Amino acid sequence: MTAQSDIDKGRQPSALVESLVRAAKILGSIAVTMLGLLFVTFVIGRVMPIDPVISVLGERASREAYEATRIAMGLDKPLIVQFFVYIGDVIQGDFGQSRLTARPVADDIARVFPATLELATLGTLLGVVVGVPLGVLAAVKRGTWIDQVARVVALIGYSMPIFWLGLVGLLVFYGILGWVGGPGRVGIFYVDLVPSVTGMILVDSALDGQWDVFWNAVSHIILPASLLGYYSLAYISRMTRSFMLEQLSAEYITTARVKGMSEWTVVWRHAFGNIKVPLITVIALSYAGLLEGSVLTEIIFAWPGIGSYITTALLSADMNAVLGGTVVVGLVFVCLNIFSDLLYKFFDPRAR
Repeated sequence: MTAQSDIDKGRQPSALVESLVRAAKILGSIAVTMLGLLFVTFVIGRVMPIDPVISVLGERASREAYEATRIAMGLDKPLIVQFFVYIGDVIQGDFGQSRLTARPVADDIARVFPATLELATLGTLLGVVVGVPLGVLAAVKRGTWIDQVARVVALIGYSMPIFWLGLVGLLVFYGILGWVGGPGRVGIFYVDLVPSVTGMILVDSALDGQWDVFWNAVSHIILPASLLGYYSLAYISRMTRSFMLEQLSAEYITTARVKGMSEWTVVWRHAFGNIKVPLITVIALSYAGLLEGSVLTEIIFAWPGIGSYITTALLSADMNAVLGGTVVVGLVFVCLNIFSDLLYKFFDPRAR
């Protein structure tokens, strides 16, 4: 017993060291990725043909005011010094002031990002709930009319311009049928009736018990979320079908069927159980894509999210807002990748 206890005690520090090494590697990877992203955004901000001083003062500013503002903004310092100052500001959450809104960019992003998060989350949920079973069914019924329909549905969703679908959806379901709410997050009579806690109108209205606002918000979000969900569904179902076809053709599936296992057990327990890990990556990438790639949807539906915010800032040459939004989107990608890696280890013991 004493020898075994000594062995266990020797293993505990070793396991702790391994955990610390893994954590250090993850943090190092995050730091390198974010440093690269900050370097790219810094270079973009310097090579763009937009003078940040003129964007603040205007073109009619005097020479003295121009030089004073340039020194105050630190643009007279060497580029390497400016880069490290930029890193320090970003670490503190300071992205500068928006020229368009005259507010700190960090405050603007905190205001608009929950709207995109709410829309993308609902779209991803719709894509997963429908796309995963559709992909599995298409793989199991390979070559049948069910498979053909699923492939056509995925192909249309993957190739159809989402802005066209948005315009047609607004025309049909809002303009003609009146089944859904129009552009915006809520109707004009419900604006600012709910105190902002999370920034997500569905959550805030439910927490406040204002169900009339909640259902009005549902009527406004259902169409854009369905369009994003259809786009996500197309990608997820296509990848799920591909993963399942590979597993269903494996020898262990044939062995399981020969042993007399039910088709449900073979498909969902064995085949689907082995695609959960790569499917997590697909869903995470789809979610990240909706968080940063729903620009056209937000513009068409007047959705006040980060996509429309960055686009408006870019058209107005508001580079602080553009670069701040880009850094936040990059951080979201990094966080989702880390989250998917952690889920790897949860679902697949071989990755631990």
